[in-house]
Amino acid sequence: MKIVHIITGLNNGGAEGVLYRLVTNDKKNEHIVISMMDAGKYGPLLEVKNIKTYFLNLRRGSISISALIKLKKILKIEQPDIVQTWMSHADLIGGVVARFTGFKNIVWNIRHSKIEHTTSNLKTRAVILLSMFLSNAVPKKIICCSYKTYEDYSNNGYRKDKMEVISNGYDFEQFNQNIELRALIRKELNIAENDILLGMVGRCDPAKNHLGLLEALSLVRKNINFKFLLIGRDLNINNELIVKKIKQLNLTENIILLDQRKDIPAIMNALDLHVLSSSYGEGFPNVIAEAMACGTLCVSTDVGDASVIVDQYGWVVQPNSPELLANAILKAIELKTDASVWSNMKHDAKKHIIKSFSLSSMIEKYNFVWKKTVEL
Repeated sequence: MKIVHIITGLNNGGAEGVLYRLVTNDKKNEHIVISMMDAGKYGPLLEVKNIKTYFLNLRRGSISISALIKLKKILKIEQPDIVQTWMSHADLIGGVVARFTGFKNIVWNIRHSKIEHTTSNLKTRAVILLSMFLSNAVPKKIICCSYKTYEDYSNNGYRKDKMEVISNGYDFEQFNQNIELRALIRKELNIAENDILLGMVGRCDPAKNHLGLLEALSLVRKNINFKFLLIGRDLNINNELIVKKIKQLNLTENIILLDQRKDIPAIMNALDLHVLSSSYGEGFPNVIAEAMACGTLCVSTDVGDASVIVDQYGWVVQPNSPELLANAILKAIELKTDASVWSNMKHDAKKHIIKSFSLSSMIEKYNFVWKKTVEL
């Protein structure tokens, strides 16, 4: 089959990464990608893999008649068997344009949980709520990236009978345990093997709750010494809000701002513990699974399917509580003092991720949904 994917953008992000892994590893179908924005991070990577790509070059949050006409022309030229849309704006705009162009085999892909908290942007909320009503008419199938997403959206009016859950799948050749990479990053940052190194991978965004994380770390600091890496877009010395908070909490000697990095598997290996402090907006937090695949245990807030990913191999606490988050981090670090127990838990965590979230399983499930869509 020929699958045309329409996605809001191709910058660095969880949905974009899943799309990239899917289209570059699925050999059963022909894949074409349309970004409503520009090429971003993944556009050039897709082209290197000989995946045909189109760019509508819209600015974030904007729409134009010329872009809609261009999208319609692309669909007419490509004549896909399936139109697979990704994320709320693409679900609505891409789905409606495809439907009016005459294509009925449309599959939406929802990547967030908690409709009311997905964003403070009123335009995006409006898009999601309008999509709720159109879910009756536009898509034949709706893929949810997590069970939490399925629950939230079906309870808020989306067509439950159309919805399928497909968890993210991972490339375990890329994300795996590697002592050489661990040593390399620690040497770069001048951190000894026995030093406690914690970290969080995630762009600077209110949903990630970095300020709450820093509050929790100020509590942890009262009990132990540590270094904490903040990795992600805009997490650098130019971020006045973050830098000010770090200074206020006397965490300057503990926090290392690394901004966006391309060597995330190496970063995950270097950490003793990965922490996710998100308050809302997560569907299936990729960073937890990526860390655990590298043998790094995780502390996470209970957002999206975090508890499903972590299972019994880490610590999950309620969001927006620096005290609970700090206590979980301290419990993890205390457990690390027992080398045998710590090593076994790391091994079991990695085994759990490999068994539950393989790339091949994800691809197989997408193919199953696409096949059912064509048959409807």
